[in-house]
Amino acid sequence: MMRLLLAVSALALMLAACGEKTATPDASGAADAPAGPAVAAPAGQNWVDVVAATPEGGFRMGNPDARVKLVEFASLTCPHCREFHEAATATLKSKYVASGNVSYEYRNFVLNGPDYAATVLARCQGASAFFGLLDNFYADQAGWTEPFGRIGKADQEALSKLPEDQAIARMAELGGLADYVKLRGIPRAKFDQCLADPAQLKAVNDLRNQAVNELKLTGTPSFIINGTVQEGVFSWADLETKLQAALR
Repeated sequence: MMRLLLAVSALALMLAACGEKTATPDASGAADAPAGPAVAAPAGQNWVDVVAATPEGGFRMGNPDARVKLVEFASLTCPHCREFHEAATATLKSKYVASGNVSYEYRNFVLNGPDYAATVLARCQGASAFFGLLDNFYADQAGWTEPFGRIGKADQEALSKLPEDQAIARMAELGGLADYVKLRGIPRAKFDQCLADPAQLKAVNDLRNQAVNELKLTGTPSFIINGTVQEGVFSWADLETKLQAALR
């Protein structure tokens, strides 16, 4: 699995498929509808700040007993995922998650080597740091992915000869991720530790297998509401309509 992902690095990264998805305009008026009567969060907390790792391998924000459970499978290098994140995050958090009626779980669906490395680094910091790092990786997507496109042929060939666990760490270093994450609270020792941890690498592989083999997902972002894959849902406008329907 990892060797396949490492093979689509460098210039191929810029062409990484996120699925052939086209956003549709919001004609539903869903943004004006309420999210339902609020469910009280634990004393002194906001549901947005209640985060946890899930048994399925994702990270969840919000009420674990919310009546609508939203799961997103997405890639850190996918432009469509970044666009969705930018369009959805503020409203999803403040209106839906904060109400206690919707929980939001993010599961990584890696598409290439750089995505793999960034995903391991984000996940390795745990639930409390994950969503902040997610915001960073999407906001800076063009910047942190660009150095991977400059990895030379000789280095790419050397990567292909390394054991897979060493190859992902070396790719992350060649792509400048050590310096990028250091500025976001991940020191070099933690960088090395995370990328050498077999459990972290296995968790990312397991999520990809879950997306491809169990759920038959073909692109990112993809969404699941209360256990049902949402077909033809590619944008926040599309998804909010589905959330409103589930809340009725």
